[in-house]
Amino acid sequence: MEIIYEDNHIIVVNKTASEIVQGDKTGDVPLSEMVKQYLKEKYHKPGNVFVGVTHRLDRPVSGLVVFAKTSKALSRLNEMFKNSEIKKTYWAIVKVCPQQEEAELTHYLVRNEKQNKSYAYDNEEKNSKKAVLHYKLIAHSENYYLLEVDLKTGRHHQIRCQLAKIGSPIKGDLKYGFSRSNPDGSICLHARKVEFIHPVSKELIKLEAPVPEGNLWNAFVI
Repeated sequence: MEIIYEDNHIIVVNKTASEIVQGDKTGDVPLSEMVKQYLKEKYHKPGNVFVGVTHRLDRPVSGLVVFAKTSKALSRLNEMFKNSEIKKTYWAIVKVCPQQEEAELTHYLVRNEKQNKSYAYDNEEKNSKKAVLHYKLIAHSENYYLLEVDLKTGRHHQIRCQLAKIGSPIKGDLKYGFSRSNPDGSICLHARKVEFIHPVSKELIKLEAPVPEGNLWNAFVI
């Protein structure tokens, strides 16, 4: 487990694509439990250790996940995420370059619970939620393009769905129209940076996660 930042109130981990943030029907050990075990062992804590989940990343996505170590930090971080006070920046690898090298995308997403999938529409639909992101092309290799994505809203599968809508599905993302899966089951979406005012100390926190290992990510020289 790669820890990017830790203090008395929060701990930030660089999640791998195979890990789940919270427990689900697979029964696999979630990252939240790994963090608890780490804290228990590091600080020799008896009994239960508090770890609060403030947000989630889809299983096939890698990158920064922020956990709360205290209930005070959890309630404040939850409020900050809800009010979009936490700036999250993602890197995404696509095979089809968007028509514009930089743009803001606005769609209306409808979530299908049974399929665990969201559908993007240009206009407001019944039960839809407005989804806004900004992307820009920051690098390219011989066959792929690297986009930096700033999320303005936090919707279900938002980046995956919106990039697919403009004809640029993320590499490996079969669910949203990419032709082949990645050998390790990941998709090439990485939560690269997070920036926020610390919920307790009020200091500015700016963090960055190294990209996953592998020739594909390393092919881009930023």
